[in-house]
Amino acid sequence: MSETGVIHDIGYQRYEGPRLGRAAAINALYVHGLRAAFGLGRSAKAKIFPWLVAGITVLVAVIIAAVKSQIPDFTFGYVDFDDNMSWLIIFFVAILAPALVSRDIRSGVLPLYFSRPLRAADYVVAKFLAMVTAVWLLLGVPQFIMFLGAAFTTKDGFSGVWDEVQDLAPGWAYSLLWALLFTSIGLLVASLTGKQAFAAGGIVAIFLMTAPVVGVLSVLPSSAANHMAGLASPMTLISGVGSWALGSQIGLDLGRYGPIYGIEAFCLIAASLLLLLARYRKVASL
Repeated sequence: MSETGVIHDIGYQRYEGPRLGRAAAINALYVHGLRAAFGLGRSAKAKIFPWLVAGITVLVAVIIAAVKSQIPDFTFGYVDFDDNMSWLIIFFVAILAPALVSRDIRSGVLPLYFSRPLRAADYVVAKFLAMVTAVWLLLGVPQFIMFLGAAFTTKDGFSGVWDEVQDLAPGWAYSLLWALLFTSIGLLVASLTGKQAFAAGGIVAIFLMTAPVVGVLSVLPSSAANHMAGLASPMTLISGVGSWALGSQIGLDLGRYGPIYGIEAFCLIAASLLLLLARYRKVASL
């Protein structure tokens, strides 16, 4: 008796639609990451912290706008807003970065991502841009609320509004610097572990443990050490760049070392991104 094989048609069909390629994959990861930053499409529990932080920043902006409308000499500016919200941004980044990358490591979906056509660099770019956008919105939207309050209550007409625009633009640029530096450090740390709690703790530790070093260096008898003390912590590093480039006051005398703060900030962002890319290229090659 001879055996014969039988092919059964169970209805599967080949995909014949458009193949969108890498650009669409990057955009999908970016949109998903931005939505995840604020808990959109996730459980109610995931929405509590990001919207609480966003609510606090908006509330502070509304209060500042109200005070400035009543007290014209109130000098709290857009750059000052970023410096005063720094602790909230630390914890926001500590929660967001692990949610964007540590979860992918833990669930083991990276080999699926990198099968095709997405590359390691595409993944890094999408996650980085999503987190930068989220952090910038967290600072930029309240700054815009402050601007609206000042613009609608100014007594100088169009010239007063234009003055506010000229103040807002550097404030937004400063917010972007905060977003770039905090995102690069946060994603790099979070990419090293699949455990979100460990990643969050590591991110917070980097910012908190470097702050006392600044205090120690700032009281040494060496004037050079005092001027460069802010280089030891990411928070004072950014504030130092703001003091040098925008003239903000951070309580540290930079002396003639202001450009060094800008150079270190650029190098730290670039180095973090290169290490992050190397990390995911290693994962993609496995």
